[in-house]
Amino acid sequence: MTPPGRAQAEPDANADDAAVIRLSRGEPEHFTVLFRRHAPHIQRYVTRRLGADAADDIVAETFLLAFRHRDRYDPARADARPWLYGIATHLIGRHRRAEVRQYRALARTGADPVTEPFTDRVDDRVSAGHASKQVAAALARLPADARDTLLLAAWTSLSYEEIADALGVPVGTVRSRLSRARGKLRQALGDVDPSAFAEEPRA
Repeated sequence: MTPPGRAQAEPDANADDAAVIRLSRGEPEHFTVLFRRHAPHIQRYVTRRLGADAADDIVAETFLLAFRHRDRYDPARADARPWLYGIATHLIGRHRRAEVRQYRALARTGADPVTEPFTDRVDDRVSAGHASKQVAAALARLPADARDTLLLAAWTSLSYEEIADALGVPVGTVRSRLSRARGKLRQALGDVDPSAFAEEPRA
C-alpha cells in the first residue's frame, strides 16, 4: 500500500518483467504493463495452434492466472515470457483434440496458416501446398509434449533454456524432443529440411 502523501510508483519503460511484477504485488494496476508488453505475442502463438476463435479466451485466461499467481513469480527471472508461454501451453493442452482436428483438416485441404512457417522456403522438389499437407499430418501424429516443444521453438524466440523453463523439463529433454520431432517432419517431407524448423533456438 502506498504511504499517505507519496505518489504511486510508476514503472520505468525499460523496467524488466520481474520489476513490473514486483511492483504489481502492491499496486495491481501495474500488471497491465506486462499484458501490453506480451499479450500480442502470446495471442499469435495461441492463434497458430488453435485458431482465432479460441485464442482470445486462452490469452485472457493466461494473464488472469499469471495475475493470480504473481506472488509466486521468481524475481530472479527478469523475463516473464517463458512463464507466460508455459501457462498458455498448459491451457492449450485442454484443447488437444481440437488442435489435432485442425492439423488433420489442414492435411486434407492444404491450407497453410498453421504450417506456413515450416514450409515457406522448402526445397523446389516439394511444392508449398504439398508440404503444408505433409507437415500438418506429421504435427497431428506427434506426441503432445513433442508438439509443444517443437512449436515453442518454431513460433517464439525462446532459447532452449527458456523452453525448458516454460515446460518445466530439463534442457536435455527439450533437445531430445526437438531432435525427434524434427526428424519426423523431415521424414514427412521426404527428407527435405524446411529451414523454419531446422533453425536452432538461440542459446
